[in-house]
Amino acid sequence: MIKKQDRRLRVGVLGCGPIAQFAHLQSCVKAGNADLYAICDAAPDLLARMGATYEPQKMYSDYEAMLADPELEAVIVATSDAYHVPMSIRALNAGKHVLCEKPIGTSVEEGEALAEAVRRSGKILQVGHMKRFDPALEAARDFVRDEIGEVLALKAWYCDSTHRYTNTDAVQPLPVTSKLAKKPAGNPKADLRQYFMLAHGSHLVDTARFLCGDIVAVRARLNEKFGACCWFVETEFASGALGHLDLTVAVRMDWHEGFQLYGENGSVIARTFNPWYFRASEVEIFHEKTATAHKPLGADGHFFRRQLEGLADTVLNGAPMRGANVEDGIASIRAMVAIARSVETGERVELASVSGAV
Repeated sequence: MIKKQDRRLRVGVLGCGPIAQFAHLQSCVKAGNADLYAICDAAPDLLARMGATYEPQKMYSDYEAMLADPELEAVIVATSDAYHVPMSIRALNAGKHVLCEKPIGTSVEEGEALAEAVRRSGKILQVGHMKRFDPALEAARDFVRDEIGEVLALKAWYCDSTHRYTNTDAVQPLPVTSKLAKKPAGNPKADLRQYFMLAHGSHLVDTARFLCGDIVAVRARLNEKFGACCWFVETEFASGALGHLDLTVAVRMDWHEGFQLYGENGSVIARTFNPWYFRASEVEIFHEKTATAHKPLGADGHFFRRQLEGLADTVLNGAPMRGANVEDGIASIRAMVAIARSVETGERVELASVSGAV
């Protein structure tokens, strides 16, 4: 177990559903510089079960009551996508720091409203793009930032598998559910294009930005057959690098995720695993000068715990923010909206010109 530090961030988790059970509650318990101070859920049976399991100091059925607790310092928003922005804004207005699950919103306007709340509050908001805390991908980013020189091109893919639930059911604990759980109106999976893009495309877009910087324009095509969606996205980065993003849900094979990145002084090849294996990516970094390659092990693959520790380090010690901030979150939304508009029109779309929902 990781040794707990003397000063720890007091965290409340909003929502005790599957993503909290699989990722965030454990992260709070295991983090060296944070504690699970409180949990909040509208379903009394679910709240009681999670309280008995994780033993937070406080349990709340009312979100406003949790936010009014002066000892609470930060909130993890682990709810359905529709609640991300309003719940985050309420936490910021109450003077709490926020770790919000991705995507931060479903429209550009939602993201901008959240950014305004962040600026007004003076608090920190980190978006739950946990792949930025994959230690092997961090090593790849460091090489790109410090040594590779100019980036020529990125090819990246994120392909969910028809077998992913067979895989994850075998490794994840059985989630505790409740018939009293609060759910948004409508079915978020009714529009599969939007659902797949928000759930999976947000990861692909953020990984591309993490490695290569701002995306300025896209041209996208979509092919839909036998219940699968495949987006091919030509990507232009502000640096002048070119990109090709492949988002496919779902491939008839194992989980298939990774990238190839070509630069002036070397290259990077990466294979990323289903995140619920908590296994760091396999990354090979090639140095042109010495004609040698190295592969960082990345032994600590608990990305969710690492992202919470990153937030806590920033809040408690003023450390530079390692995770995605609210502007990164808005940039991801803009990219996903631009991809949707390009599919509709067949044209190149500049991110600065888009508005509306994914």
